Amino acid sequence: MSTPRSQSGRSWSRREFLTASGTLAVWPLLAAPASAEVRRRVPWTDYPFKLGVASGEPTPDGVVLWTRLAPQPLAGGGMPAKNVEVSWQVASDETMTKVVARGTAIATPELAHSLHIEVAGLEPGRWYWYQFSASGETSAVGHTRTAPRPEEMPDRLRLAFASCQHYEQGYFTSYQHMAQEDLDLIIHLGDYIYEYGPKEKQVRHHIGPECDTLDEYRLRYAQYRSDEHLQAAHALCPWLVTWDDHEFDNNCAGEVSEEPNIDPAKFLARRARAYQAYYENMPLRRAQLPRGPHARMYRRSDFGRLAGFAVLDTRQYRTDQPNGDGNKPPGTAVYDPQATLLGAEQEQWLYSTLRSSPSRWNVLAQQVMMGRVDRVPGELVAYSMDQWPGYEQNRQRLLKFFAESKIANPIVLTGDIHANWVNDLQVDSSDARSPVVGTEFVGTSISSGGDGTETVKSTAGVLSENPFVKFFNAERGYVSCEVTPREWRSHYRTVPYVTRPGAPLVTRKSFVVADGRPGAESG
Repeated sequence: MSTPRSQSGRSWSRREFLTASGTLAVWPLLAAPASAEVRRRVPWTDYPFKLGVASGEPTPDGVVLWTRLAPQPLAGGGMPAKNVEVSWQVASDETMTKVVARGTAIATPELAHSLHIEVAGLEPGRWYWYQFSASGETSAVGHTRTAPRPEEMPDRLRLAFASCQHYEQGYFTSYQHMAQEDLDLIIHLGDYIYEYGPKEKQVRHHIGPECDTLDEYRLRYAQYRSDEHLQAAHALCPWLVTWDDHEFDNNCAGEVSEEPNIDPAKFLARRARAYQAYYENMPLRRAQLPRGPHARMYRRSDFGRLAGFAVLDTRQYRTDQPNGDGNKPPGTAVYDPQATLLGAEQEQWLYSTLRSSPSRWNVLAQQVMMGRVDRVPGELVAYSMDQWPGYEQNRQRLLKFFAESKIANPIVLTGDIHANWVNDLQVDSSDARSPVVGTEFVGTSISSGGDGTETVKSTAGVLSENPFVKFFNAERGYVSCEVTPREWRSHYRTVPYVTRPGAPLVTRKSFVVADGRPGAESG
């Protein structure tokens, strides 16, 4: 980012934000429907469940079920500006004959007729099927599961994580393959959509301009969620999700835009619209419901005592990127103790939740790379200012905390960077003798960047300059993980191309972390 951003770190009161942005109705619209009238019968113009179904946020006794009514998803949704009654049910069999929970809910126009059903009272550690119906139409059947009991040590957890799915730049073939795996959980680490307007000579094309209005963000999610492979992955198992920058605006930093001379009040008003559209289209709990330009996305999710997930938000609370962003030599701003990716409250929450964690594996599901990778071969040194190395004091505090608090098996899952990496995390990565305190698995993009390559010219330089990097690969794909009490095993699944459909799946490399022994070994 080319100019200083003096507004970084400012706190905006509710009244101040609403007055400045001219959106005095934002909070009431989200809090309650505009009218008590409920439509139980709707004359559909087309099938209303075109955006599929999803589940997320599993607990030992429940899960969130999601759908959105949209018979014309690419033409404003096609729904009347009325509240609509929707029925839902959960069954213990795929044919939906053994129903164990059911109910009705109201889909409101204020939330784009999306539903977030927080089901409770289910049995821990088991699979269920679910379905929605409204006015004679029935959704596809989704597959979900509850988490194990808090005191239980499961034999196995299978999960996949992904990020960065640019609709224009490639097909979502990786989700087609992911949906064929036997997974308990999928984690999405950000850039679920891209906000940019359409560009020429792309594989597919965005509908509408660069997103700014609420309707434009809603349309963009509808376009992405219309993808059949993405829908299949959502229907496979529950998801944990968090955002990065493109769900709102590229390289945003807290309350500051990457573009110069942007009115902070208008910027936050846009963020409020972006956050609302994100919530509307994700299987999130009401605890994540935005309040204007603010939403608490950091939270904890446990899979018994086997794995505890700290889901982080490294965008909403960060200070501005130092040194004008990009890959730069580390100046004094990189070592500013006040610079933060997490914000003080989230950082303290993270320390607290890790200290009290009973989990065998303590997982950070987050957005930007933590490994301090020198991007320039030779004597020159350059680090990414948008990632953890641009906030070196914050990075070192966290890694020292891993070591000093003896956190069990820290694993960092990362997206954002459109390449695969495996990094051994050291407090001082410039010292080969510095102990390894955790392991970072970085997943490439689903499609962002178009067709990737297995190797690139800089591979040898990257590895020689950064001995803690165990793997680097620039293909597209996702990472599939098998977790047991004894080991964490990550499989790097790649596809050779995304600019046309039908790419085969390749397991390019696998790595293992043994319980009690930080650092990745080829496996």
